[in-house]
Amino acid sequence: MNNYEVVVLGGGPAGYVAAIRSAKLGKKTALIEARELGGTCLNRGCIPSKTLLRHAEVIETIEKAKSWGIETGPVTFSLSKMLARKDAVIQQLRNGIAYLLKQGKIDVFNGLGEIRPDRSIAIQLKDREEVVQGDKIILATGSRPIVPPIPGIEEARYFTSDTIFDIEKIPDSMVIVGGGIIGVELACIFASLNVPVSIVEMSGRIVPSEEPDASKALAKSLEKKGISMLTSTKVTSIEQRENTQLVNVETENGKKEALETDLILMAVGRAPNTDAFAGLNLEMDGRFVQVDERMATSQPEIFAVGDVIGGWQLAHVASAEGIVAAENAAGENRTIDYTVVPRCVYTSPEIASVGLTEEEAKLQGIDYKVVRVDHAGNGRALAQGEKDGFTKLIAGTKYGEILGVLMVGPHVTEMIAEPSAFIHLEGTVEEMASLIHAHPTVSESLYEAAASWLGKGVHH
Repeated sequence: MNNYEVVVLGGGPAGYVAAIRSAKLGKKTALIEARELGGTCLNRGCIPSKTLLRHAEVIETIEKAKSWGIETGPVTFSLSKMLARKDAVIQQLRNGIAYLLKQGKIDVFNGLGEIRPDRSIAIQLKDREEVVQGDKIILATGSRPIVPPIPGIEEARYFTSDTIFDIEKIPDSMVIVGGGIIGVELACIFASLNVPVSIVEMSGRIVPSEEPDASKALAKSLEKKGISMLTSTKVTSIEQRENTQLVNVETENGKKEALETDLILMAVGRAPNTDAFAGLNLEMDGRFVQVDERMATSQPEIFAVGDVIGGWQLAHVASAEGIVAAENAAGENRTIDYTVVPRCVYTSPEIASVGLTEEEAKLQGIDYKVVRVDHAGNGRALAQGEKDGFTKLIAGTKYGEILGVLMVGPHVTEMIAEPSAFIHLEGTVEEMASLIHAHPTVSESLYEAAASWLGKGVHH
């Protein structure tokens, strides 16, 4: 039986990062992955959706350019070529991960792993079963899309974020159940392909995990794209018609409606994959594995990271957790720090935020002041034809320490790195306002916000 110092279960952004760090720390490491390296994020999540959102952005830009005096012929698109490009991007990144694992001399088992009560791990490979043993085990088994038990779902033709990119042709129309980050990003992709899209969201606004003014700005933009949004609405049942499906919905105040659609996409959230270690009887936190700040479970030799422990369910958080787990498994003493976690939504406009929201600052009883700068007066945003965004900054009144930043607009997912760095280094509005920002850039809005917070704003 193969004996390893560290065995990692799951090859997504939590698992493969943990395995690489573990190998770098000199530990004999194995990685078990049932599907493709890179996990959901690379193969069915962040990377394919960002690639296709880039396509959506180009299609929109071509449309927009008409009013700038740039005319092209009618735009045509080939779904098969777009999906082929997405696959090529994925393949290149997957090869990159495989190369890193090989460099680290990590044994990769491509099969489904299951931990037995004696803590040995049985791996179902294509043609045989292999059993390995690990002194330390890191669980990084991830999550899968939830399919809610809606009456009629059994007969329905529905997709989840896992299967949506396997479609053969562009649908005639689409209903997306769930208006969170995954739902709105997919809505943007399909709306750009001229598909009539309706989003059904149970809570009072789309992207309910973000600040209300971000939801509002995004809703306005999605409306312009012709996406219809039914908020405070739930799906009551799905019925099959000859060539279409009926999605029956009901609003909070009891108004009923039937949406006729070609295709249904379920995007109501994700559930952790816990089957592989059900026999361990680990302490749970609801559906998720309970861990301490060292990523250790109730059994000290076993660590858990990524979606399976809940929390943000973001790839970059999973990777950070993976590193902490690997270092602790190697005998170091590291704890996780969640204070600076940037959150990104790649719609158009993009949404990016970091640090505290206003609501969180209120709950923590911090004295704060908030400033919002609209991009309508920003030279670069106007030149780009993308003036519908804003930058919002929250800072503590006592020292002027920057507590949180929310940005809506073009490329803000890239720009959130600057406020993240400020918060990480406990920077103040004074420091941000005295830093020379390049002009004309959308990033200048951060400088504007800081200056305005101090009452020294040029334009206010």
